[in-house]
Amino acid sequence: MAIAVARQENNPKTTNGYGEVEWLAGTHPLVRGYKCILEKGHTVSPKLYEDKTVVFIFGQGTGYITTPVKAYNIEKLSFFVPNFAAEQYTIYAATDMEYMMVVVDMLQSDLDGYKNTHMILPSFKTLDDCEEYTQTCKGPNTKSWTVISSGHLARVLMGVVKADGEGTIEKGHPAVDQWNYTLPGADFTLTVEDEKIHHGANEWSYVPAGLDHSLVSEPGKSVFYIWFEHKTAEIANGSH
Repeated sequence: MAIAVARQENNPKTTNGYGEVEWLAGTHPLVRGYKCILEKGHTVSPKLYEDKTVVFIFGQGTGYITTPVKAYNIEKLSFFVPNFAAEQYTIYAATDMEYMMVVVDMLQSDLDGYKNTHMILPSFKTLDDCEEYTQTCKGPNTKSWTVISSGHLARVLMGVVKADGEGTIEKGHPAVDQWNYTLPGADFTLTVEDEKIHHGANEWSYVPAGLDHSLVSEPGKSVFYIWFEHKTAEIANGSH
């Protein structure tokens, strides 16, 4: 099976207003994706890491994040990358929230590359803050935005794709593994090589490096997803 997928029925159970569960455990040695649910009126202060990259995708619900020096409002599709263990942060839910927390182990080459060049952390963005881009593998009316650019967070890249009645048809890219987190309104088909699955909202799928794949909707239906990519090659001495 070329496609691994986790769906809403795999959501975590909550205790005292919070729940998380690893989705697609064991599919990759360095990348772990956790589906999180934070109920209205509750808070969570995630674990801090010195040597792991953590990326949050807030796709459903509203709330805010606090650090010792700043607060960030989550009112729409938002992304947050904490500053490793330098600052404690807390997530507050104003409404019920569903989001992904992706934790990435950093090899020594990643730490070296990050030391050489990196984005300033903590980083908080909404979709409005992201730069739009285009590709020939995407339909003429498909919109795409960059969230994390190549080289800005070790071997992690991330972006957003949105379309109606079309999407992305892509040759396999051997340089990166890819995960997809679908957003509210998503209703499309993910094809990897000769395998097809339906993707609805708030799901998480994995496409191994090198396999041809497409994410396309029928007329009247929507493609809306986050792509999260992890470079397969070593990042040595800050070169990419």
